[in-house]
Amino acid sequence: MTQEEGDLDGLVRKRIRALRRAQGWSLDELAARAHLSQSTLSRIENGQRRLALDQLVILARALDTTLDQLVETAADDVIISPTIDAARGSMRWPVKGDPGMSVVRQRLTGPPPDDPSRMRAHPGREWLVVLSGTAVLLLGHRRFRVETDQAAEFPTMMPHALGAEGGPCDVLGIFDRDARRGHQRGGDDGDAQTASG
Repeated sequence: MTQEEGDLDGLVRKRIRALRRAQGWSLDELAARAHLSQSTLSRIENGQRRLALDQLVILARALDTTLDQLVETAADDVIISPTIDAARGSMRWPVKGDPGMSVVRQRLTGPPPDDPSRMRAHPGREWLVVLSGTAVLLLGHRRFRVETDQAAEFPTMMPHALGAEGGPCDVLGIFDRDARRGHQRGGDDGDAQTASG
């Protein structure tokens, strides 16, 4: 066994133990869920038994995770730098674990559009949190004030727009693939009033 294989082996064993403990389960409880004996599970966690693929699949399922997540190696590129869009006043970070997701920080300076035709609707979901200031979220015919440290989540098929109230507002949004594409296709008109670019 190489050093790298030994490191992965040890990491997987630690993950199994940590995930079991995070659920508050004893060895007996996880063993029952995975249809293994308690002694087999104990030897797996302690490195006294070889890790077998079929057992890893069963343990991953019992721990409500995937085999990929259980055996994933630590990434060297933990720090992610944003892509900056100065024209829209936004920064965007990809979410490596789900390439369809992205995180966007934007400073809003104006109110949401008065014209309902400038509201957007497209497939997807958006989640946002106001970091500072007060945002106004227009969602269909409803108007919501979202204050500092408050969050909002909504389906983007509902016509929506976002702006600031009473001064600049900083917003952090998480967009699924469809929501991100919907805003990218929207072009520049009204983008200063939305939380995405």
